Amino acid sequence: MNSNKPQYRWNSESIFMVSYQSILLVSLPIYFYFCSPTWGMIAASIALFWLSGISITAGYHRYFAHRSYKTNRFIEAILLFFGSMAIQGSVLQWAFDHRKHHAHVDTDEDPYSISKGFWYAHFLWIMHYERNIDPKIVSDLLKNPLVMFQHRYAVFCMFGSNILCFLLAGFLLNDFIGAFVLATWTRLFFLHHFTWFINSLAHTWGDKPFCQEQSAVNNFIISLVTFGEGYHNYHHTYANDYRNGVRWYHFDPSKWLIWTLHKLGLASGLRRMDYYTINKRIVLERKNLLLNRLKNHWNVKRDDLEKKIEEVSDRIMKKTANFKQLTETYYRLKQERKDEMVANLRLEIKHLKKSIREDWRVWSELSNNIMHLKPVSV
Repeated sequence: MNSNKPQYRWNSESIFMVSYQSILLVSLPIYFYFCSPTWGMIAASIALFWLSGISITAGYHRYFAHRSYKTNRFIEAILLFFGSMAIQGSVLQWAFDHRKHHAHVDTDEDPYSISKGFWYAHFLWIMHYERNIDPKIVSDLLKNPLVMFQHRYAVFCMFGSNILCFLLAGFLLNDFIGAFVLATWTRLFFLHHFTWFINSLAHTWGDKPFCQEQSAVNNFIISLVTFGEGYHNYHHTYANDYRNGVRWYHFDPSKWLIWTLHKLGLASGLRRMDYYTINKRIVLERKNLLLNRLKNHWNVKRDDLEKKIEEVSDRIMKKTANFKQLTETYYRLKQERKDEMVANLRLEIKHLKKSIREDWRVWSELSNNIMHLKPVSV
């Protein structure tokens, strides 16, 4: 890996980012000293924050960059309009940078590599990275007329959308100062940093249940401010899944939006990794981690623990594979209206799920016990 330090330079993008944030940090206390924002303006600012932010995650990211679902031109136009409000460049440039990030994560070819430092990944890469688009990487987007229009007129789209919403909020709430300070610049400040957290914090702080080799981590706290993008270790393992949070309880508003669009007939072809493959990956990653952990311990019955790891992990893998087969058979028989066989199979699946849950409990206890072992120094 190239050890040379990045050579930073000022460009129009970095000058804009630094300038507006510096002015905002100075002027915001003055605004609050002389003005009292109404609840209506606060609500409008939050609403615009969500609309522009989720258009980046569900639009720029999961739709345009990863093609994890399909939608129509009307929804594309909405995503591009509110995505432009986030002032993160054109979707063509954004998708190119992001696809390159996934292809070369943690290397010198990664546009915002965490290996070059937290602040480089967070913001400084904008002052260093040569953002020349390779047509081969975004050939699909080059064929999209809406994408190309936004790219050609990126500055107009970014500032035009913000000016339009600023004027609308100011007119409706009779507070143009509040619309300027809160609904526009304060919104952008938080939106930019929360988005940059995905490049920096989501490659620094969290756990790695799906892939130990990459820096990307899972952290539900990050997902709370990034519209569900905090489950980043999963995303870097299965990038084309329309979900980042795969469990029902994971906070992932982008996933919920895409799912809702699908139910309304406005999205189709939702790509998702199946339950068996996800659990298989979790077990394999944890198994390797536990076996490596035991190498540092000679004061425990290592052979017994290694045998236990192999037994429980193999049992979970086999039962999960069987569950997948039974489920597929169940839905096939249900379509064929073989009610008696469906009833028997439903009961078998119920017992198997209970057995798998018990094995996961044993696996969790075994994993926690091994991970809490303290290595012995010689």
